Amino acid sequence: HQAESDPIQESNVDSTKIVKPIDFPKITYSVVEIRDKKHREELMHEYRDTEDNYLKNKIFCLLNRKERRFMKVGDKVLVPDSIADNVLPYSIFPKFYEEAKDIPKIIIVSNKYQCYACYENGVLVRFAAANTGKEKTQTYPGRYALVWKQIERRSSLDSTWVMPYTFNFHKYAGSAFHQFDMPGYAASHSCVRQFKDDAKWLYYWGEMAKKDEKGQLAHLTGTPVLIIDVFDYTNRRSGPWVNFRSNQDFFIELPKNPMEYEEALIPISQIPAVVRNGLPNKKRYMYAEDTLRARGVIREGVSITQSIDFNKRRRDKEALKRKQAEEKLKQETIQNQID
Repeated sequence: HQAESDPIQESNVDSTKIVKPIDFPKITYSVVEIRDKKHREELMHEYRDTEDNYLKNKIFCLLNRKERRFMKVGDKVLVPDSIADNVLPYSIFPKFYEEAKDIPKIIIVSNKYQCYACYENGVLVRFAAANTGKEKTQTYPGRYALVWKQIERRSSLDSTWVMPYTFNFHKYAGSAFHQFDMPGYAASHSCVRQFKDDAKWLYYWGEMAKKDEKGQLAHLTGTPVLIIDVFDYTNRRSGPWVNFRSNQDFFIELPKNPMEYEEALIPISQIPAVVRNGLPNKKRYMYAEDTLRARGVIREGVSITQSIDFNKRRRDKEALKRKQAEEKLKQETIQNQID
């Protein structure tokens, strides 16, 4: 195991480098602090979510990795000096990914910068904001692949979670791309949250896993997904994107051998109990937490949250209430007979 490549080490090196700027016009950014309620109303009007203002609102939310409704008085937001005719000029991913030129489609997710990129034969075709897993339920770095999709998914762990345009990328952990609240930082239960238009686009663009000779979805055969780094949980309500002053300040350098990237390590505690016995290579899940702690992905002193089946918990609670009610009725009936 020690000989396996370490995506965390690779990504830390990559994320500090600057690559050659892509050939988009320079767009500068200003940091604006929302001073008071009136100022917030003015900003929200300028970047209103209407059909005729779609792109301006889209770019504003993308740069800040959050929905407008989560922008509060006192917050600092990034504002561009100009609005391009699409979002690609605002990408922190390079326009061309040389090492992916022979890969039909690939998705690269940055936890650190809360965004992702989609490439077709190495050409950038989509740049989007993402809110990934919070510290106790991280979206762990490594290689994944798209598996299955559902246009409106209710979580198998909690049916109150409705997730439009779900595209699963880990069969057993349940991790998926989908639309959900975007507060502007890593906040999910290991999934990659997106704005609705991005979720819809990815839903139709991505390729599901292929079926094997038994008709089962084969491992790592869908569109490859690489998660390349770790969010800074010491500053969990914001991120380094607020320090950018132009669209040419920084570009992520991507993995040199994308299809050889180490498969993601997922702690066994993050796998729902009902599917643990069916895990292939179960030992890998058993030692994953120790390895992730050794690499610093899970910080010292942080305990990760066990996968919880909230649906089962509710069913058990309702069953207990029924049992208690039946017992109470039984006791009342006995008491009435005595009386």
